[in-house]
Amino acid sequence: MGAVTTYRGHAAGKVILLGEHAVVYGSPALVVGLDRGASAELQLSDMAELSLGGARHPLGSAASAESLPARAFQALLQLFSAPHVTARVTLELPPGAGLGASAAIGVALARALTELTLARGLSAPPLAEAALAWENVFHGNASGVDTAAAEHGGYLWFRRGSAPEQLQPAQPLTLLVALVQSGASTRQMVEGVAARRAAQPARVEALLAEIGVLVEAARLCLLAGEHAQLGQLMSRNHRLLVELGVSTPALDHAVNVAEAAGALGAKLTGAGGGGCVVALASAAQAARVHEAWRGLGLSCWPPSS
Repeated sequence: MGAVTTYRGHAAGKVILLGEHAVVYGSPALVVGLDRGASAELQLSDMAELSLGGARHPLGSAASAESLPARAFQALLQLFSAPHVTARVTLELPPGAGLGASAAIGVALARALTELTLARGLSAPPLAEAALAWENVFHGNASGVDTAAAEHGGYLWFRRGSAPEQLQPAQPLTLLVALVQSGASTRQMVEGVAARRAAQPARVEALLAEIGVLVEAARLCLLAGEHAQLGQLMSRNHRLLVELGVSTPALDHAVNVAEAAGALGAKLTGAGGGGCVVALASAAQAARVHEAWRGLGLSCWPPSS
């Protein structure tokens, strides 16, 4: 018997510097890919199964109809017209924390399936299309910002419906991330904003429009190396997300503690309702911000882009 071929893929996690929720309605977002993400390995098999986080999700079973990972994996396999495969995913990010773990898994699997498809002499669908097929099972009508960061990494300018633009900052950013609390469902948080927008259209549209203005200004700051101003824009973005109703007292406290410790700016990242806070600091103040967060008992680290 010949050796079994393993097909592999990897993808990045992300933090949103500015623009979450507004990006759903066509405003831009400023995103940074992380070195941490997800890796996938798959092999041809006589059955289709996804192993994720120690849990097995066999396709074609009664339980698979209720399993979101199984349904998302099935959507990927159908898009690639793939044969039966077993896949194993290793996740380097906390799931449901606003760091793009789901998108990283989807892109990693899509990359492995692309490798398999090309080895079979067939053409593969675009990676972004494949990743969205996975993401839409979890989040409904996903904006695509997470999948863009997972695919490309680095600093990205993203607007829904357009190709992401890679940005080159004038100076590298010192970014810190803290896991504050368990995250909420992205779908539920997005639907919550939509409900508030329907109930109070003028107020919510004004908040979303101001977030869009902040993102435009943040791009200029990033390209000019104006980190102090960029931090101020991030903090203002957080205050607007509070007004949108997507923050929590724990997230607000983590933001306030980071700012008091000398961060240039801080905000929640992702859909909100829990999850993570990202802070921008000078190299001299980064250790103080870390120490302050650890004093709260938070898990934190300095991701690199």
